[in-house]
Amino acid sequence: MQVKSLIFGLVGLIVSSAAAFAQTPTLLQQHTDWAAYSHSGGSGKVCYALTKPTELLPSDRNHGDVFFFVSTRPSEGVSAEPSLLVGYPLKEGSNVIVDVDGTKFTLFTKGDGAWVENAATEAQLVAAMKAGRAMTVSGQSSRGTQTTYKFSLSGVTAAINNSISACQ
Repeated sequence: MQVKSLIFGLVGLIVSSAAAFAQTPTLLQQHTDWAAYSHSGGSGKVCYALTKPTELLPSDRNHGDVFFFVSTRPSEGVSAEPSLLVGYPLKEGSNVIVDVDGTKFTLFTKGDGAWVENAATEAQLVAAMKAGRAMTVSGQSSRGTQTTYKFSLSGVTAAINNSISACQ
């Protein structure tokens, strides 16, 4: 779990402060509301599909940068790992609920990120996303604020497939 946290933190850092790195992520292709990226670093190539929410609730709060990723890291044997990065710390020990067209998945939280607990559920979530139309993600900030993000799934299949192919 700590390795996932470190890798996800690295990917988030790359996306949010790419100018600070000599080598920035490369946009492979925009696929409607999702995009495919790749990045080569010291630990090998990382490829990911990425989207931002279409709606952030409550609307009167500063959410910071919010992203949903599906990452592939061949050097670690990781393919199509879904995760969430928000612009604030999530409540310690809380869960994030991902709802894809009524099918719900639970993610564990650490800091400002959330991940699926096991690979079998990861594959189920990714399959639901590829077959789905809309995704809602709900969690709680460390301050106790209930937050909800709505994501479009338009282009998710092409972006995930493109990112996986780029890392082969």
